[in-house]
Amino acid sequence: MTTEQPAPLLDLLATLDLEELGSAQVSVQPLSTAGGLARADAVPLPETFAEDITLFRGQSQKQPHGRVFGGQVLAQGVVASGRTVRAVEGGADRRLHSLHAYFMRPGDDTQPITFSVERMRDGRSFSTRRVHAIQHGKPILSMSCSFQVPDTGLDHQDTAPVVADPSTLPSLADVFAGVDHPTARHIVEGRAIEQRHVEGHLFVEPAGERVADQNVWMRAIGELPDDPLVHEAVLAYASDYSLLESILRRHGRPWSTRGLRAASLDHAMWFHRPARADQWLLYAQHSPSAQGGRGLGIGRMFTADGTLVATVAQEGMVRVPD
Repeated sequence: MTTEQPAPLLDLLATLDLEELGSAQVSVQPLSTAGGLARADAVPLPETFAEDITLFRGQSQKQPHGRVFGGQVLAQGVVASGRTVRAVEGGADRRLHSLHAYFMRPGDDTQPITFSVERMRDGRSFSTRRVHAIQHGKPILSMSCSFQVPDTGLDHQDTAPVVADPSTLPSLADVFAGVDHPTARHIVEGRAIEQRHVEGHLFVEPAGERVADQNVWMRAIGELPDDPLVHEAVLAYASDYSLLESILRRHGRPWSTRGLRAASLDHAMWFHRPARADQWLLYAQHSPSAQGGRGLGIGRMFTADGTLVATVAQEGMVRVPD
C-alpha cells in the first residue's frame, strides 16, 4: 500500500479500525412456570445456553445531514464480525459470503458506536455471527453475517451489461467541483468512494428516461490494504450508495424533490467471488417494485472484466408528496 493516501480514504480506514473492548460469556436460563406449578399442556422450556460476546467501538464519520451513513455501520459490522471469526482456530481463511441487516434507528454522527458480536456457530465450513450496533443504549442496526472456508463446486454467473467505460464519464466530484453547497462539498472533499453514473446522476435534475435501471462505476479513491476483510467491508460500505436511485429514476424524481423522504430499511448482500474495492466495479441496479411508501432495489457488482463479485438487495422508505 502506498504511503500517500487521500484524506477521505484515511478517514474511512480509521473508521474501520475498531477498538476491541473485551469479551464475555453470558449464560441464558429459562424462566420457571408461574408459581412453580407444572401444567400438562405446558411447552417444554429450553435448556440453559451460553453466548460468547465480543464488544468493539468505532468512530462515526461526519455527514452533511448529521446522521450516520448506513454503509458505514454495515462496514464496521463486517469488520467486527470478521475479527471474531479470525480469532477462532481455523477461522483465518474464512471469507464473508453473506450479510443480512435491518436499519432500526438513525445514528448520531457525533458519537461513537458500540458493536456487540455474538458467536452463533463455528462449523467445519461456515461461521455465523450476529451483530448489534448500539448508540445511546439502543440498537441502530441488527445484522447477521456468515463466513465460509473457500471451496469448489458448480460455477456460473450473469453476464455484465455493456456500458460506457468509466474513463469516458465524469465523476460526481468532477460534476460538483466548485458548487457551494454542504452536500456538494461533501461529495467533492469528503467521500472515499468515487462514483461515475453511466446514465447521469439524479441529485439536481430528474433522468431523461423513466426506467427502473441504472449503472454506476465505483471504486475507492486510493489503494487499500491487501486484507480481504477490508475489501469486503468497503464493498459493503459502497453498496449503500445509489441503490435507491433506481426507484427515483423510474418515477422521474431527483434527490432534490421537495418533501422527499428516503431511508434504508434493510440490506442484504451476497459475496460471490473475491474483488478489490480499489479497482473499478460496475454496480448494475434495478428496482422491481415500489409501493406503500417503500421501494426495492437490486444491485449486481461486476469487475471491469465482467466477473460477478456480489449481489445486493435493499428496501428503503421512499415517501414523496402527493
